[in-house]
Amino acid sequence: MKNPVTGIILVGHGAVPSDFPRELVVELKSLEGARTAQNALPSPREQVLDRKIRTWPRTPRNDPYVTGLESLAKHLRPFLDGALLAVAYNEFCVPSLEGAIEELSGLGVTRIIIVPSMLTPGGVHSEKEIPATIERLKTRYPSISFHYAWPFDMGSVAGMLAGHLKPFR
Repeated sequence: MKNPVTGIILVGHGAVPSDFPRELVVELKSLEGARTAQNALPSPREQVLDRKIRTWPRTPRNDPYVTGLESLAKHLRPFLDGALLAVAYNEFCVPSLEGAIEELSGLGVTRIIIVPSMLTPGGVHSEKEIPATIERLKTRYPSISFHYAWPFDMGSVAGMLAGHLKPFR
């Protein structure tokens, strides 16, 4: 049996670029809130605003979050034993998790491990939205095995943070 081609997706939250019009952010969040309350599908206007904010031109100056997550991915890559690495964003940026999965699928990946950059439990993105997206995409990509590398072991996270604190003590 052929070894699976493994892809890893590092999922970050995403951020609004500092030069994106604030009134459009307010409108988008209002539409999302109303849709969530009604358990409805996104309206055409919400889809337009979501696409506009996600595809807004990014620079280190207007969106240091994207720069930071891409830097984390660059530092993570040497530890992945040749697995393909993609970055995805939960909101505000491209690619979305769906977009990253589509990209890796096109590269022949048959096994995808998804790891959020959000380390602590209790967040709606890590606990609800990402797992729901994975479940939905399993039917679209039946030849890919999906693995969600979450929740994190709090002892390991605490050890990493303790090591980081040593120079400051």
